[in-house]
Amino acid sequence: SEDARTLEAASLMEQGLGSGDNLARFGQLLYQSHASLRDDYEVSSSELDMLVKLASQTPGVAGARMTGAGFGGCTVNIVNRRNLSEFEDHVVLNYSRQTGLNAQMYVCHAVKGGSYLDQQ
Repeated sequence: SEDARTLEAASLMEQGLGSGDNLARFGQLLYQSHASLRDDYEVSSSELDMLVKLASQTPGVAGARMTGAGFGGCTVNIVNRRNLSEFEDHVVLNYSRQTGLNAQMYVCHAVKGGSYLDQQ
């Protein structure tokens, strides 16, 4: 199911995520991907699950999932830039309060990348 989600997410990105419907669907795919990584592949952790759950309860968050090799690490969250302070308060600070672990937030934005095909 991850392959189908990846293909659909790529299609949505090609169409543009500016429309509310495309962005909402993209976010759903991220949440579904996290659930699959947690349940089907068993590579998540309670800490990552908590970060995704906190993100899902935060206004302005379209979607979230773990990233990396699993068993700890990071989540990727699609957050409206107007809600970054709320995200930090609700997700980062609550996570630290609930676990006693330090969480860090890195803000980045997507840009058009290059590929081998672009050079042909």
